[in-house]
Amino acid sequence: MARSKMRKVTQDPNQIAKIALYIRVSTDRQAEEGYSIEVQKERLIAFSKTIEGDVSYELYIDDGFTGATLDRPAMQRLILDAKNRAITHVCVYKLDRLSRSQKDTLHLIEDVFLPNNIAFISIQESFNTATAFGRAVVGILSVFAQLERENIYERTRSGMQKRVEAGYWPGGGGVPFGYDYDLEKGILVPNSDAETVRQVYDLYLKGYSLQNIANILGLKYEKLASQILLRKTNIGIIEYNGVEYKGMHEPIVSPDIYEKAIALHAQRSEKGLVPGTRHLLTGLVYCGVCGAKMRYQKWGNAGYKLVCYSQQISKPYLVKDPDCDNETVWAEDIEKTVVADLMEMTSDEIKTDGKDAPVSVSETLKKKKSSLEQKLRRLYDLYAEAGNTVLLGNIKELTDEIKKLDDKLREEESRGVWTKTAEAAKERLRNIRETWNYMDIQEQRSLICSVIDKITVTHNSVRIDYKY
Repeated sequence: MARSKMRKVTQDPNQIAKIALYIRVSTDRQAEEGYSIEVQKERLIAFSKTIEGDVSYELYIDDGFTGATLDRPAMQRLILDAKNRAITHVCVYKLDRLSRSQKDTLHLIEDVFLPNNIAFISIQESFNTATAFGRAVVGILSVFAQLERENIYERTRSGMQKRVEAGYWPGGGGVPFGYDYDLEKGILVPNSDAETVRQVYDLYLKGYSLQNIANILGLKYEKLASQILLRKTNIGIIEYNGVEYKGMHEPIVSPDIYEKAIALHAQRSEKGLVPGTRHLLTGLVYCGVCGAKMRYQKWGNAGYKLVCYSQQISKPYLVKDPDCDNETVWAEDIEKTVVADLMEMTSDEIKTDGKDAPVSVSETLKKKKSSLEQKLRRLYDLYAEAGNTVLLGNIKELTDEIKKLDDKLREEESRGVWTKTAEAAKERLRNIRETWNYMDIQEQRSLICSVIDKITVTHNSVRIDYKY
């Protein structure tokens, strides 16, 4: 059993009593129920005058602070003065004014007041810790104070849960941008910022970066633009404790627009799609002679060239043919060619409906997976014959790519994520001339990666394979 730290308070008869009168009110309702600051102050001062001998007092007032924690300005000052022995008594109107936490109440009495020979008095409960009986009563009452706090919390939480299930806003602050809270109806109501919310989605689907959107719309932070974009409240959904409920409030945007934006956001965030690189075409360019990937390589002060990995020794597992004779090409020239091709695409080439609609994204993914599986089987056959360790790198690369395709297929078949991604990408292509110069390098890469599957450089010719 843990040893008690409680000690009897001894009082020097010649010492002047310095009483800390602690007062706390957390809500207007408490003031109405007789716990106002003025009521507590009047009764505590009157009590201090009943103590024999020379007495001085000081007020410690926390107005509008919960008793659930000790993180209150006056309480922290009181604790500091107690540890410095600047006071001899702590007096409260009622025990729960000190704290509603059993743990915090006992901490104050056992670890702060008693070790520093300070008596704790609650005038409503008529006890003080200068006596053994008073110390025992404090422990009992603090248990009931915490029990009431936990009951209040459970009742409040249960009430909020029922409200949300019925489609009402749970309340308690945190009203999302673009809405006001109608207290009488208990629901969210679109306000004048709702149009800004719609513009966030419109600009994002046109290809603008979140930072540019924040700048254009006068939002304080890029993070605010991101929060607006991802918030399901905008389509009439209330998220509470990890569960979604149909809200009674009016949506600001349609589910279709929201899903397209979310699909685009998922695509931009996809691992490996937009890595932290300053090069526009990293990961997309392949050698047309041997089939190896091509990498950016610094070429003195003149800029960067694209070089076949088969001509490098830094990553042997990427070498396809050590005798590859493909020329190095200036990266800037290839980038300009790709961007120009994107700019020249006509509306007919990128339309997503009608008789010329693209092949199903699901079918496209399945065909690509089938092609990769055939390549993987050939690599296994070659490895079985030759045992070349370089082939192991190629096998792992293909295996990882097939796994990613499997993940995409599952997402496509369950939610149509990648169909929406394709639609969003084509929508951005329609506005590329308008938005390209407003994008940062990562946003530009995101757009290119969303529509281009592969860029093949053969000597000085360029082939661009689009996904859709």
